[in-house]
Amino acid sequence: MTAPAPAAAPVPVTAPTVRPYQSYVYAYPHKTAYRPLPDRPALRDLWRGEAKDALSLYLHIPFCEVRCGFCNLFTRIGAPEGLTGRYLDALDRQAAAVREALGDEGPVRFANAAFGGGTPTFLTAQELTRLCDIAERRMGADLRAVPLSVEASPATATADRLAVLAERGATRLSLGVQSFVDEEARAAVRPQRRADVEAALGRIREARIPVLNIDLIYGIDGQTPATWRSSLDAALAWAPEELYLYPLYVRPLTGLARRTAHTDREWDEQRLALYRQGRDHLLAHGYEQVSMRMFRRPGAAAPQGPDDHACQTDGMIGLGCGARSYTSALHYSFDYAVDMGEIRAIIDDYTATADFGRAVHGRYVGGDEARRRHLLQSLLQAQGMPVAGYRERFGTHPYEDFPAELADFAARGWLEEASEPGGNGVLLRLTPEGLAHSDALGPALFSPAVRAAMAAYAPK
Repeated sequence: MTAPAPAAAPVPVTAPTVRPYQSYVYAYPHKTAYRPLPDRPALRDLWRGEAKDALSLYLHIPFCEVRCGFCNLFTRIGAPEGLTGRYLDALDRQAAAVREALGDEGPVRFANAAFGGGTPTFLTAQELTRLCDIAERRMGADLRAVPLSVEASPATATADRLAVLAERGATRLSLGVQSFVDEEARAAVRPQRRADVEAALGRIREARIPVLNIDLIYGIDGQTPATWRSSLDAALAWAPEELYLYPLYVRPLTGLARRTAHTDREWDEQRLALYRQGRDHLLAHGYEQVSMRMFRRPGAAAPQGPDDHACQTDGMIGLGCGARSYTSALHYSFDYAVDMGEIRAIIDDYTATADFGRAVHGRYVGGDEARRRHLLQSLLQAQGMPVAGYRERFGTHPYEDFPAELADFAARGWLEEASEPGGNGVLLRLTPEGLAHSDALGPALFSPAVRAAMAAYAPK
């Protein structure tokens, strides 16, 4: 029997209005809170004593054929002759160093894998084969036995590349479409034609990769409820196993300059209305909401393998200069940038690196930050957070640790308590309105120290 929650801190009956679109929280702390690590700890020391029987493996490819106007990912446009080969050489060296650092004193097993970017399918079919070899032969990941997700763009989802991925065990292919309306794609600085998108989707289905995900964006200049509905219906025509609906953000140093008379408030209201339209449209077509962004078709092919990695607790190995790795005490990566010149310099430094045995850039994650991360990554999922699991891990109730924040969410109508399936415990779960405000709720849980580090970060 779960003990009742401690009394929550009082909050105003009418909570002040907050902007719904503040930040997409896909990891915590954000990389803008990372800093150079003066001690440059050895990886073998960082991973000694860590649980390594359900790790996540991520390989980052920082190349795209074009950079979308909204993109602030770590990626460069194109690659001079030989650069992708040198990058894979460095990735191979890094993989060898990391696998050695993981040691053999206990089981080392990867529960899932992903190739991201950038655009992994920027690589040729032969280079993708080498990428899979690095994951399997260097790291020991069994790609055919675990879920393997790969990101792609319409222009690079070619038959030969898809054949390699299908043969090597890819279970999920995520295609960045953003809009099926050519004028909206141009407005988002993503030059593509709907005919090319449809052709790419046909090739993906022919490759028989079990899970197709389609990414769409709402809030593009010129987008209307009618054009948004047309993109949703065009995506649904392919019966994708997953759909992601992303709000458009305009971030510093990206290529998109929003030429619009809308105020921020008007744009917030437009995006929120389009989000609700998209959510309701997908729910009416039988899709289940997994998070604010993610919708899954019931009965869709399940990922192969146990998929027993839990992002709240298990470690992650990131390979590549834009990837991050997680131990229980430290999150680490390489330097982060958005500006193209800075990105090129970081990639050049990475390809010239001989010794990958130390962590050079990151942030230590103490007890309070671990609690915040667990709460964030659990609450932002529609299924909610089992209170018993939180209590088992930390020895406290979440209302003890975050009384003001959780009481504020409840006062806004964003948070509720519900019974776990089977009625054996209590869930803290976002309401539909809470899910709609995930990009405000997530940042509200950032610690003061992380907020200060992010505010002090100078974009580059």
